[in-house]
Amino acid sequence: MANTSTILLNKHIIEMLKKAKENPRETYNELIEKLVALYLTLRKRNQYDEFLHKIQQPKMKELWDHKEDESWENV
Repeated sequence: MANTSTILLNKHIIEMLKKAKENPRETYNELIEKLVALYLTLRKRNQYDEFLHKIQQPKMKELWDHKEDESWENV
């Protein structure tokens, strides 16, 4: 038990954790470990998506920002 600690959680968080359990015998430690791993994966994916979006912006502006296209808007 030397590698354990106690944390305080609001009661509504505890209720949410109970609902998130895959089975009744799953510990909060196991559940929180899964949640953190999922969060880190999603954050990494989001950073990659933002990177792709930023590098695509100049090319999209080049492709879509033409005076010829604007003339069609007034037809």
